Amino acid sequence: MESAITEGVKVTVLTEYQPYYSNVRQMNFVFSYRIKIENESDQTVQLISRHWHIVDANGYKREVQGEGVIGEQPIIEPGETHEYVSGCNLATQIGKMYGTYEMERVIDGKRFNVIIPEFLMMTPFLQN
Repeated sequence: MESAITEGVKVTVLTEYQPYYSNVRQMNFVFSYRIKIENESDQTVQLISRHWHIVDANGYKREVQGEGVIGEQPIIEPGETHEYVSGCNLATQIGKMYGTYEMERVIDGKRFNVIIPEFLMMTPFLQN
């Protein structure tokens, strides 16, 4: 589990390999990740967009940008949490992701980037 705090917004990531959706022979490895966003600040914030960097063990890099997360732009009050689960597929048994969320303070419209900490995605059979 990886965590980072930016301007009072804490992002925690937990990953899990999904063997049912993966196909080892075709070099397609699927991972899910659970994101927990905690607003530890004293301001209400809204998640506006996301920017992901995804890197596999071959060095292949891709970026994903878009509005919100899983079709939502959640508003998170002070002391509240927003959680969601999403997924990623890789052509290798190990890779990593990291990125940022663009957040907006509701009271004054100030936008800022919140760090999504780098996290590994690794098949269980590599962990031995």
